[in-house]
Amino acid sequence: MEKKLTVSYSPHVRGYESVASTMLEVIIALVPALAGGVYYFGFRALAVCAVTVMACVLSEYVWDKLTGKENTTGDLSAVVTGMLLSFTLPVTIPYYMAAVGGIFAIIVVKMFFGGIGQNFVNPALAARGFLLASWPVAMTSFVAPMTKLKIFSSNADAVTSATPLAYIKDIEGAEAASYTDLFFGNIPGCIGEVSALLILIGGMYLIFKKVIRPIIPFTYIITVGLFGYLFDGGFLAGDFLYHTLTGGVMLAGFFMATDYVTSPTTAKGEFIYALGAGVITGVIRLFGGYPEGVTYAILIMNIVTPIIDKYVRPRVFGTGRGVA
Repeated sequence: MEKKLTVSYSPHVRGYESVASTMLEVIIALVPALAGGVYYFGFRALAVCAVTVMACVLSEYVWDKLTGKENTTGDLSAVVTGMLLSFTLPVTIPYYMAAVGGIFAIIVVKMFFGGIGQNFVNPALAARGFLLASWPVAMTSFVAPMTKLKIFSSNADAVTSATPLAYIKDIEGAEAASYTDLFFGNIPGCIGEVSALLILIGGMYLIFKKVIRPIIPFTYIITVGLFGYLFDGGFLAGDFLYHTLTGGVMLAGFFMATDYVTSPTTAKGEFIYALGAGVITGVIRLFGGYPEGVTYAILIMNIVTPIIDKYVRPRVFGTGRGVA
């Protein structure tokens, strides 16, 4: 019998990973930080997370129905977006604002551009930037840990408190936090950003499972710390650890900046991308009008990513040149 040569399109090497399995790993990695948010701020933190997740999932489902597309909510990417968005919100945020943020993240940032894999910026961070521009007071009203808020509380009686970042900007009444409080999360701040330890646990889990590579998170975090050390309070007078442990640096480094769609595809490109994001974060923190620069720094570098990929190309085997 004559043997036939079977011809098929690449890729020919297949794995067991899927979008849903990858997103599930991210969800698992986010659980420790979510648990920390509930521990420090009460069950309302869990309620805010539920609102953003439901808003994201329902928005994607309705969009798919209205446009006649296949239901894509099963890939769990909307769940991840909702969780990450809630992590960047204060626990006192009104529920309707959290829901609007989830809708904006999915419809405007993701589905308008074609769905998963087509968005040019991180949906959760873009939604946070939108909420910050729309409701700046609500987005910057933080409470001290252990303020046990009821799930359906209006938060009218919550006592606001300055975050450790306010100390960097010399805001009146702001006090520096100890390294211990910063590391464990006993500080005012956003729901999922306060505990460096719990974020680090989740981030190392993703690295261990090979969901992300360590280049972006470590380059970004170290760059922010070095920039603060070099320029905060005078040359070589800053506090490296304080800058790395405050705000959204740890969360962004492991979970936001590493988004597959909006980050470079090569190791060298990842380093340039993370380095740029770290420098921009430091510039905004120390010389800009906002105490925190994480959101806008990563959004800017998301936009720059295609340029990085254009000029930083993988080497073709057998040649000294990059891919044409």
